[in-house]
Amino acid sequence: MTNLLVKNWLNRQHKKQKLNIKKIKLSFVKGWIISKKHIVHKSGKFFKIIGLSVKTNFYKKNWDQPIIYQNEIGILGILKNIKTKKYLLQAKVEPGNINKVQISPTVQATKSNYTRVHGGKSTPYLNFFTKKKNNFSHQSEQAFRYLNKFNANIIVKISKKIKPLETFRWFSKKEIIYLLNKKNIINMDTLSVLSCFLKKNKKDKSLNNLNKINIWLKKLNNKFYLRVKKIDISKLKYWNVSPMKIKHKTNNFFSIIGINVKTNKREINEWSQPIIQGMNLAFAGFLTKKFNNTEHYLCRYILKPGARSNTFSCTINTSKIKNFTKNKKLSNFQKEIFTKYFLTRKKKLYDNILSDEGGRFYQSQIRYVAYNLKKNDNIELPFNYVWLSYNQMIDLINKRKIDIEARLLFGIINIKRII
Repeated sequence: MTNLLVKNWLNRQHKKQKLNIKKIKLSFVKGWIISKKHIVHKSGKFFKIIGLSVKTNFYKKNWDQPIIYQNEIGILGILKNIKTKKYLLQAKVEPGNINKVQISPTVQATKSNYTRVHGGKSTPYLNFFTKKKNNFSHQSEQAFRYLNKFNANIIVKISKKIKPLETFRWFSKKEIIYLLNKKNIINMDTLSVLSCFLKKNKKDKSLNNLNKINIWLKKLNNKFYLRVKKIDISKLKYWNVSPMKIKHKTNNFFSIIGINVKTNKREINEWSQPIIQGMNLAFAGFLTKKFNNTEHYLCRYILKPGARSNTFSCTINTSKIKNFTKNKKLSNFQKEIFTKYFLTRKKKLYDNILSDEGGRFYQSQIRYVAYNLKKNDNIELPFNYVWLSYNQMIDLINKRKIDIEARLLFGIINIKRII
């Protein structure tokens, strides 16, 4: 019955909320300045598209790429009623959403949005999340597409009853779990917040202690480097920069396109913007296994151009899973894991397709898969992999050392343990 109520509410939101998206030339994007140097909003706010030159020995080659530069911290906030134990979420339209309406946090706003640079309506419930005493977690965004971008993830607990506005609803934990098993319903910003506020184990016997992990990390940090330099978008090697779009000369990776947006339930009803359009369905997968009666997660060391230092990622994370056997960016170990565990018909902990954030990414989807290894499933780890316990994962999330894909999938697997 509860799930039917949620389903009916979502159907009503789909009917009430309008969204019309039209792809346009980058040169037709109103309110944005496109120059040889960058793409920037006329206010100087929101975000920029800049060029980045990457020099590294972690990957097989150096490269150039466009990247989003947004030098402001946004707010991703969820209200929780401590009496009803429910979370206030909203059905929100984003221009890049593949299915128009998705379930977002109570507040999901960049600083430019909530300070109303656009001249539109104010952000509902914002006052709950701007207080200095709030417990928040600064976390990074997609570090292949954002340069040093962080958001404040916040859960604010309240006891007083608040009547939700038209596009908002109080959700129980069971309802959130139900929606997480539906395709492209819970958006990644909601998951981002929830993944930062998980209860720790009372007992947690890690396979690798902190000292051992730090020694392993030091060796990798001494061996590998990744350095970046901002460059003009007109100087991007192997990229075509035209009035139509920015795309790679091989037609791989992603493109920067222009869109015009018309809607009826946002702060403003019409705007234009540049947006990133990915090429294929991406993938994020975790192998898990119990050691010492404690759940562990197989993570790998990674360097990314948009991150200030190394982070831990999930077992496999790739922007391209179609014809993965021919993907030169995947190691033989990763291809074997794909075939043996993630593509198996055996029961998985989780297997579903969810969307990337729809404000900056156009109809981008990620297949999230988690597979629990059995006791007799023994695998030999490459040098850049490590087993991390449940509590170690939470500690590293708090230290901003778990990348967004791993953090979200970890949150999905452990959604029952949100505070």
